Amino acid sequence: MKDSVVQKRSPSITGLLLALSVFIWGSESGKVLVFPVDGSHWINMKVLLEKLHSEGHDITVIRPSSSFYITENPDIYTSIIIEVNTDNMVDFFDEYLNKTMEVQRGKATVLTFLKNQMSFFSMISDAHLLTCNVVRQIIEDKELIKRLQNEQYDLMLTDPAMTGGVVLAHYLKLPLVLNVRWITSGEGHLAIAPSPLSYIPIPGTGFSDKMTFLQRVQNSLFYLIILFQDRFVVGPHYQALCDKYFDQDCNIVDLLQQADIWLMRLDFVFEFPRPTMPNIIYIGGFQCKPSKPLSEDLESFVQSSGEHGFIIMSLGTLVNSLPKDTADEIAAVFAKLPQKVIWRHLGPSPSTLGNNTMLVSWMPQNDLLAHSKVKAFVAHGGTNGVQEAIYHGVPVLGIPLFFDQFDNLMRIQAKGAAIILELSQLNGHMFKQTLTKILTDDSYKTNMQRLSSLHRDQPMKPLDSAVFWIEYVMRNKGAAHLRTHAYRMPWYAYHSVDVLLFLLSIAAVLMFTTVAFVRYVCCRACGKRKKKNE
Repeated sequence: MKDSVVQKRSPSITGLLLALSVFIWGSESGKVLVFPVDGSHWINMKVLLEKLHSEGHDITVIRPSSSFYITENPDIYTSIIIEVNTDNMVDFFDEYLNKTMEVQRGKATVLTFLKNQMSFFSMISDAHLLTCNVVRQIIEDKELIKRLQNEQYDLMLTDPAMTGGVVLAHYLKLPLVLNVRWITSGEGHLAIAPSPLSYIPIPGTGFSDKMTFLQRVQNSLFYLIILFQDRFVVGPHYQALCDKYFDQDCNIVDLLQQADIWLMRLDFVFEFPRPTMPNIIYIGGFQCKPSKPLSEDLESFVQSSGEHGFIIMSLGTLVNSLPKDTADEIAAVFAKLPQKVIWRHLGPSPSTLGNNTMLVSWMPQNDLLAHSKVKAFVAHGGTNGVQEAIYHGVPVLGIPLFFDQFDNLMRIQAKGAAIILELSQLNGHMFKQTLTKILTDDSYKTNMQRLSSLHRDQPMKPLDSAVFWIEYVMRNKGAAHLRTHAYRMPWYAYHSVDVLLFLLSIAAVLMFTTVAFVRYVCCRACGKRKKKNE
């Protein structure tokens, strides 16, 4: 009898010990070195760092002395501050934004458009040069680089939109995890996963995965522009670092492809189906979260909307306001709606502003999108905002301005959850017509709520998945077994051009031999027949 009792208890005791060992093993803290990118990229990186901190990990952030958003936060991470002046970049960006809006609204000549494109290349080049100078400054500072080496970090976490962190990780010989959507050569998949141009739209085209022949031609041309940018605009800055600090031949794309894990800020509710790789982990929407209560004034304002609900409008962290005439037309449309409106607008107050519209310099966007009375989101189409809209199931009226925004909005428009209104179309009449359609046609809300349901239907929350794979790299000192070694192959081997040429050569030799043999046999037969006749 006693034996049977012991046998029954043993498994439970074993299970308890196993669970305890897993808890202890999983709670071991690691040391993470972070090389972030400023702006909206920092917003989602910070979410990841807060989660890592809550799991007990020690975090060090390398940040510039002048920054848009990256600030001191000793409760979460230790800062290493590098003296950098980014004032010129801010001024240039504001000027580029204004010119881009002029072009899109049809108020610029072809020459202005070309000058603006050249200015864009110049801005991109300057931004990457600034990043490379930061890396150079770190490596040349013998005391700082010695400190970084002595800290014995478990891994480098970086956003490769600016690829300085990738170079520094390689110099420090650290395992590398990327919090990624963009790299030096465009969208991250282009560097690591097969990306056939026949059905993988290049960012900037605004195409879906169903392209006509002419669209495929245009898609290929856009890809050539990306190659040009990578080879001649951005690449030389990183190549100078590689040539100076590394003995072996390398380039920035090779270093990117050596990353252990790619935490990709996408999921296939949003993205078109495409080939992928085992070390790409999809964490789209990881920054989304349940709402917090609104402040008393905001809650009072949205509750006063009654059954009509409210609309929110924000064009992102980098756009303070639209041109005055456009802002006035939008405000006039808002003023005639039964809904209340909360609008992030930092410019002069529009002259047509209605009593139902609240202008704010900042809004708790996630909390407002989660509110039961929200009806629509007027947005620029940044990745963070689009994913929050999907998470909370709010239909979108998209006003894309630049970069990836049109492509982001096009993806949810293709799924029937948004309408795109380009700046060239933006006037009071079109804005009212489009917004009214979003508000009155229930299909947009239904389709977005379906996307929300699909996005949430996952075995693990995206943020938990991101932390698991970061800790996986810590535990295993990397994830080399998940990496393809295709990047080490020359292009002709990767595309099997050498194999094709070899097989064609064999076929040509066989054909030549066969023809020669047949001619030889025919000639001999003719010769014998001729002799016989003589």
